[in-house]
Amino acid sequence: MSPKNTTEPVLWHLALVSGANGTTLDAGLAGLKARFAQGLAREDVPVRIRTVGSTEGGHRGAVLTGEGAATEIGAQEASGTAPVAFMFPGLGDHYLDMGRDLYRDFPVFRAALDECADALAPELGLDIREVVFPDPQETRSAGDPAPAVDLRRMLGRDTGPQSEAERRLNATRLAQPALFVIEYALARLWESWGARPSLMIGYSLGEYVAATLAGVLTLKDALTLVARRAALIDELPEGAMLAVMLPEEQVTAYLGEELSLSAVNGPEFCVVAGPVAAVQALETTLREQGVISRRVRSTHAFHSTMMESIAGQLTELARTFTLSRPRIPYISNVTGEPVTDEQATDPAYWARHLVSTVRFADGLRHLAAAPLLLETGPGQTLSSLATVVRGAEAGTIVASMRHPLERQSDSAVVLKALGRLWLAGADIDWAGFPADELDLVADGATTAARHTRENEPTATERDLTPLWARLLKNEQLPRDVSFFEIGGNSLLATRLILRIKRTFGVELTLREVYEWSTLPRMAAAIDVLRLGGELDHTAEGSSHTGSSLARFRLPNGLTVWHQNEAETKHFYEDIFEHRTYAKNGITIPDGATVVDVGGNIGLFSLFAHYEAKDVRVFTFEPAPPMFELISRNVAEHGVNATLFNIGVSDAEATARFTFYPRSSGMSSFHPDEEEEKHNLRTIIANQQKTGADAEVAELVSSDDLLDVRFEAIEFTATLRPLSAVIREQGIERIDLIKIDVQKSERQVIDGIEDADWPKIQQMVLEVHDADGEVARLTDLLRGHGFTVTAEQDELYVGTDIHNIYAVRGAR
Repeated sequence: MSPKNTTEPVLWHLALVSGANGTTLDAGLAGLKARFAQGLAREDVPVRIRTVGSTEGGHRGAVLTGEGAATEIGAQEASGTAPVAFMFPGLGDHYLDMGRDLYRDFPVFRAALDECADALAPELGLDIREVVFPDPQETRSAGDPAPAVDLRRMLGRDTGPQSEAERRLNATRLAQPALFVIEYALARLWESWGARPSLMIGYSLGEYVAATLAGVLTLKDALTLVARRAALIDELPEGAMLAVMLPEEQVTAYLGEELSLSAVNGPEFCVVAGPVAAVQALETTLREQGVISRRVRSTHAFHSTMMESIAGQLTELARTFTLSRPRIPYISNVTGEPVTDEQATDPAYWARHLVSTVRFADGLRHLAAAPLLLETGPGQTLSSLATVVRGAEAGTIVASMRHPLERQSDSAVVLKALGRLWLAGADIDWAGFPADELDLVADGATTAARHTRENEPTATERDLTPLWARLLKNEQLPRDVSFFEIGGNSLLATRLILRIKRTFGVELTLREVYEWSTLPRMAAAIDVLRLGGELDHTAEGSSHTGSSLARFRLPNGLTVWHQNEAETKHFYEDIFEHRTYAKNGITIPDGATVVDVGGNIGLFSLFAHYEAKDVRVFTFEPAPPMFELISRNVAEHGVNATLFNIGVSDAEATARFTFYPRSSGMSSFHPDEEEEKHNLRTIIANQQKTGADAEVAELVSSDDLLDVRFEAIEFTATLRPLSAVIREQGIERIDLIKIDVQKSERQVIDGIEDADWPKIQQMVLEVHDADGEVARLTDLLRGHGFTVTAEQDELYVGTDIHNIYAVRGAR
């Protein structure tokens, strides 16, 4: 029986693009967007995935189209192949309608789920599909408004009533089989795409999925074991679970006789389980002692002594099955190490698994051999845990299903995940996908693709090169890197337009300079215009090539990897040359500990490193492209830095992060395109000198330019309170915190607990003065014993951007 579904299938098309260099890749991406913009013919199946160019190309990109738009997932250089590890979530990450779109759009997923549902029906006495995919009218309580993002639910603080459908799904008897079938079907979908795990780890129930895929249990036996295990647990007395933000050794001291250590999920993240009254008493004690804790949504005390009464029955049930040695290695929750053949084939193992602590943090450390982690199930909890445990060595962590509060299509999420694996060089058998050639670009750009293959500059490119060289004051111009990544900015681009008009007799718009931004592509565009043709503006190129070859030598001699040279110059001048921090009383002593929240490419971290001896830096940057650059920069310069690819906030959570490749400094968790356009337009105007060319000034502030500058890529980022990291890292003194987080500064400040404020000696914040925020933060900092100065740089006059400098005590 198929689930009821009132939505029509969406025609999704994912293209995985490769090229020998950045120019080839850029041409391929532009061509795909051109094809997508013309509309896709409806085909027999709603989803198409194809590779474009050789799968061996060192430069990769990915484009997804659907719901009327084409989205570039990203572009980067990939070398070799990297093995993928699957992570299967446990109970608590499930939600109504998890995977509904996948069931509709992907026959492999649908067939696997149908097989599981049919096998489970005699055990459950119902169709599990009707539990996971209920009629939409059942999913809301009477009188409830239409669903919306609920921050209380996102932070685990929801105490509101559940709908009847939610209560049914959350019952242990049904929740465990439901979660198993979704994760199993999703794993089969990934395998059909050539993504076969080299290693697996499951959280609690998730280990049953790993064991099934490894061949330890047949699917029929696994479903029987999961269903009967859930039924046995459902008959046990009610229990409770509490997440505690303390290390294991400290949590153990609180347990007593009734409570059990249910899970160790991180350096300072454990779960305690036991009778409801005992858990409530512990919660009260921890609150009085200022320890952060939070109830876990659960009906029973999983992985505790409350499970012991049914352990023998589970062992006897497991004896009725044939248990085989694993064909694919996976991590045991019981030991936190790879499961052995003896454990996998021992019926009593599953009883030990039921009552033992889930040693998930230990297990994550054993995944070091797999640099790519794929969360193969609902939610993104395991991705967050892996990010914390693995730290700077996290590698690429990809979630393949949406958070329950996200309003994205399941199909879009899983296809974006496939694109991210492609960009990261995943070891996947791509041969199963249809392949196209790279020269897919519409009429005006076919010449660019042809010249790329020949790799010889045309006469137009040879004449264009000296125009670039004079403007950029650089005779060594790489052909596969954008004008904007080797020193160009909007002002120089407008001057380039005027020189191209004088030299070639054609006029590019500012948007076209951004779209056709490398030497070969710009030359091809000029050739089309000279022949009287028109450029296809739906074939959007990019001013950001994604090339890892983009480097810049700072005026002081340091070389950095960077995203945009104009932006890099601005940050360099502010930090190194103008010494804005020092002018406002900020100093960095030898041996200092510096926290850099909003690291971008790491210029402030480099400044701290070179400003004093033996400086230790903790840097936070949520955008993966920026995190890659900052990782390269601190490694190349030998900075003693601990890097976190996360955002900083006032709670443990995840959030969407809007990243602007062409204006990375304005990327934000709270995007407001109109505000950002206003601020950028104002900053550009402030930069212009008196008497600037009127034509240039008009072009610089054009809406066409700003639309290009604010084309965005979205990422899901982990958020953590600063105090949680301070505890985990054992930081006793912070000589300086720099906070530059685009409208999130209040959340960062609120994530600092009272006990940590005395550790902080100096603080610098960029503040957006919405509704008096500068005054409020100034008062707050003075209340913590700081002398505070607030100012607005002349560059930002006319915007709401201000800076606050705070030094503990008198100056």
